[in-house]
Amino acid sequence: MTDTTQSARKAWLGTLAKAPAAEMARLWQGAGYAPEYEVLRAPEIGAVMVRGRAGAAGAAFNLGEMTVTRCSVRLVTGEVGHGYVQGRGKGHALQAALTDALMQSPDAAEDVTTRIIAPLAQQAHAERSTRAAKAAATKVDFFTIARGED
Repeated sequence: MTDTTQSARKAWLGTLAKAPAAEMARLWQGAGYAPEYEVLRAPEIGAVMVRGRAGAAGAAFNLGEMTVTRCSVRLVTGEVGHGYVQGRGKGHALQAALTDALMQSPDAAEDVTTRIIAPLAQQAHAERSTRAAKAAATKVDFFTIARGED
């Protein structure tokens, strides 16, 4: 796998992992995909350790655990897809795994990008922009007035 392919896959897997389950389900149903597949790893719920850094520069520390659901599938055409999602969404993890597998298919990748990946990425960008605008609205600029000594 080339670096470009690997970074592209990392991007779409990140988009799928962070997508709201309801939006993913809506897009999946709207696209009408029904690929034939076998389940390699049935959706299962577990936990991962979340790490943090103080001030984004300090030493990493264990912040706590987060619930995730994972799933792996193989399409009848041979592509293997993996889905890791936040929370306890077994259907969401299965849809993410199927989407990952379809994204690796030369015949389906462009359509899947248009119908599922791009709308999810646009929604995530809009939510980030809204959060940033709300945060910017609360910004306070402090200034110092020089006082003269009488």
